[in-house]
Amino acid sequence: MTESQRRAPATRVGATPAGRRQLRRALSSAAVDLFVANGYEATTVDEIAAAAGVGRRTFFRYFDTKDDVLFANHDEIVTEMEQAFERADPTRDPVEVACSTVSLVLDYYAADLDVSLKRFTLTRTVASLRDKEVATVDRYQRVLARYLQTRFAEQGDATASLRAAVAAAAIAAANNHVLRRWLRSGGKDDIAASAARAFALVGEAFQPVNAETTVVAVLSTATPLPEVMARLGAAFPESD
Repeated sequence: MTESQRRAPATRVGATPAGRRQLRRALSSAAVDLFVANGYEATTVDEIAAAAGVGRRTFFRYFDTKDDVLFANHDEIVTEMEQAFERADPTRDPVEVACSTVSLVLDYYAADLDVSLKRFTLTRTVASLRDKEVATVDRYQRVLARYLQTRFAEQGDATASLRAAVAAAAIAAANNHVLRRWLRSGGKDDIAASAARAFALVGEAFQPVNAETTVVAVLSTATPLPEVMARLGAAFPESD
C-alpha cells in the first residue's frame, strides 16, 4: 500500500480504490485549471478542494502540499511499473523489459493531453513544480535500476550495480526526451514512433557481451596474410 493510499479517507467519498483514484485525478485536474487561470501562488488548497467538490481535510488525506497535487498519478505509475517487472518474462532481455515498462509514463501523459500540456507549462514556469518533477523522474529511475540490477546479477554480471545505474539513467533520459519533444509539439508528434527509436538506441548500447565470440589473436607482424585468414577462419567456423 502506498503512502497516498494510507492517507485516503475511509468515508463515502473515495471509499473504494477506484473512487480514490478518481478523486485524486479530480483534485489534480481542478488544481491544474486553477493554477493556469489564477497562477500557482495565488491558488489556495481550499479553492482546489472546492473545485473538486470536497473539503480541505479531504485534500490533505491525499496530498501533503499543492506541489504534490500536480503529479497525482505518480504513485499509480510507480506501482504499475513494479507490478510489470514482477510479471515480466525472466528470459526476456532486461533492458528491453525496462524500456517497455517505462513507456507507462508516456501512456499516462498521452491519455490526457490537455492536462499534460498545462502541467508542462506550469513546470517550466514554477520552480517548486520543476523540482517536484525532477524528483518524480528520479523515482522512476530508481525503480528501473532496482529491476535491472536484480536481472543483471542473475545473469552473473559482476558489474550489475553499476551497469544497472547507467542503463536506468539512459532509459530515463530517453523517456524524458521523447516526452518533452511530444509536449513541445502540442501532442502532435508521434510519441509511439519516437519512443521506439529512442529505446532502440538504448537497447543497442546495452546489448550483453557474449564472451564466446571474443577472440584474442597474438600474431607476429611478419605472419603471412593467408595464415592470418586461416586462423581467423578456424576461430569463426561457418555454421552448417
